[in-house]
Amino acid sequence: MNGGIIFRTEAEKRQMDLASFGELCKQDLSVDRGLDQALKGFILDEEGPEVVESRLAGWWSHQLKMDGIRLWLEVSLEERARRVVAREGGSIELKIQEIEAREHLDLQRFMELYNLDPSDPTPYTNILNTDTMSIEEVLAAVCNIIDGDG
Repeated sequence: MNGGIIFRTEAEKRQMDLASFGELCKQDLSVDRGLDQALKGFILDEEGPEVVESRLAGWWSHQLKMDGIRLWLEVSLEERARRVVAREGGSIELKIQEIEAREHLDLQRFMELYNLDPSDPTPYTNILNTDTMSIEEVLAAVCNIIDGDG
């Protein structure tokens, strides 16, 4: 389960584009809380998905005392910007500014909502630095961690 799917599905239900729905989430924190409750429901569902991906999935899994792997994919700000530029175009400098601005807003929001820093990997059981890894290498490393070989 991808947390982004929950976000997109809710935006569709409200007949909103993603940017407008994102603004609504910033303005009305109860919307954000509702999305997070939905994600927690997937984490707690014994018949639910075996893999849940989102910015806060590791935090929720930890707080809910769920067994399992909580994997943090680490990547430097510069490499993140390079990847965004490769995917979307633009300049690395501008993308760095955009990423930093988003992280600042997210930190404010998540501190207000839950008193947690989404960039803090403390609740994660495994940390994988992906700066120099290709997509295929990341997938192989993740599979090794899941299989208990990593």
